[in-house]
Amino acid sequence: MHRVGQLIGLRPDQVEAYERLHAAVWPEVLAMIHACNIRNYSIFRHGELLFAYFEYAGDDYKADMARMASDPKTREWWTWTEPMQAPLETREPGEWWTTMKEVFHTD
Repeated sequence: MHRVGQLIGLRPDQVEAYERLHAAVWPEVLAMIHACNIRNYSIFRHGELLFAYFEYAGDDYKADMARMASDPKTREWWTWTEPMQAPLETREPGEWWTTMKEVFHTD
């Protein structure tokens, strides 16, 4: 199991809309998340900062993320969510959400 933590900003005027949208995530988007081997997925908000955590249960993360990115319904979902987000300047080239380095874990 590969654990992933990510950060992104949230536009201050979009907090309520973002939370409302995520209170009823489209079933097709949830199905694609599962089909791409993502488990235990959560998004937390602290002020205007979002923290996402998920566990990847597959064996080809890059291929699964490409599959998700090519899914029409997921791409439509992103047309709603991306304008609400404010990517961090410290993200790596090609990243939208900034991937964090895991420094500690215990079961």
